[in-house]
Amino acid sequence: MQLQEQRCYSLEEYLELELNSEERHEYIDGQIIQMTGGTPNHNQIALNLSGTLNFLLKRQPYQVFVTDQRLWIPNRRIHTYPDVMVVRIPLEYQEGRQDTLINPIFIAEVLSKSTKSYDRDEKFAAYRSILSFHEYILIDQYKMHVEQYFKTENNKWIFSEYEDGEESLNLASVPCQVLLADIYDKVDFNVEE
Repeated sequence: MQLQEQRCYSLEEYLELELNSEERHEYIDGQIIQMTGGTPNHNQIALNLSGTLNFLLKRQPYQVFVTDQRLWIPNRRIHTYPDVMVVRIPLEYQEGRQDTLINPIFIAEVLSKSTKSYDRDEKFAAYRSILSFHEYILIDQYKMHVEQYFKTENNKWIFSEYEDGEESLNLASVPCQVLLADIYDKVDFNVEE
């Protein structure tokens, strides 16, 4: 991600700029940050997971979004675009908007070298401020490795990790099991970034 200019933008200025932009940008409390494009592996992983979830959740009260759906995190004043997001129906929108959601229950991010620390730390902390949010999945694009965090009662988070393609990721927020081999289908670990 690249920081735009070192000036503080209002939320309204950001939304107006974003509507007319060909690139996607995050908004973090007044700062606009251009999002970099993903690699083929990054895109394949996001597509594999979102497609699997979309199939497993058909005719159930959930909607799956991938990459281009904006999320508003009001407690942190952040607009972001999660790689994969699941929202329980009915969808809830940022006040005055029909293009920005506020009620995800599940978010997955595909880790890149430039964003993995941010995704694990600051971004996860921001996501945890959303009341509806209950599960976070971090997927390594350079090797088969998935981290799962899910919220239990009393706001405690449980951590699990997976590295074997035959292991199933048992999701806690939605009624799904996803095989790691399916998440990494057609991913080439021999390709240099």
